[in-house]
Amino acid sequence: MNVIKNRSFLIIILAAIFGFIIHKTIAHFLIPKGFEDNFIYSTLLLYGIFGLLSFVIVFLLIKVKKTSVDYVGYAFLAATTLKMVIAYALLRPIIQIQLPKTPAEKISFFVIFIYFLAIETILTIRILNNKQ
Repeated sequence: MNVIKNRSFLIIILAAIFGFIIHKTIAHFLIPKGFEDNFIYSTLLLYGIFGLLSFVIVFLLIKVKKTSVDYVGYAFLAATTLKMVIAYALLRPIIQIQLPKTPAEKISFFVIFIYFLAIETILTIRILNNKQ
């Protein structure tokens, strides 16, 4: 399977770049510069991690579809659950620290998480509807 020829992977890459640009633009106006510089995880790192996880989930779903279309939904649920566990492990240090920047960092983290979850859901629907 050629990654460049597969539209789902291209959509993830373009959505991650577009989302990052929009996120940084909005954060520039809403989050004080000192707060964003002291985040535990940079915005770029979080986009990279969640983009990579989305890449893996969509790759897994495409592989599952080739073997059995009936299990794509179950694979999506299992992979999303695993992604949530990873996200919680990443979020735990942010939750434990109570600083003035903490609410902004939590909101930023959850926006990125939900953004990539929406992308994965849309791509899963496309995979199930054979619009791959």
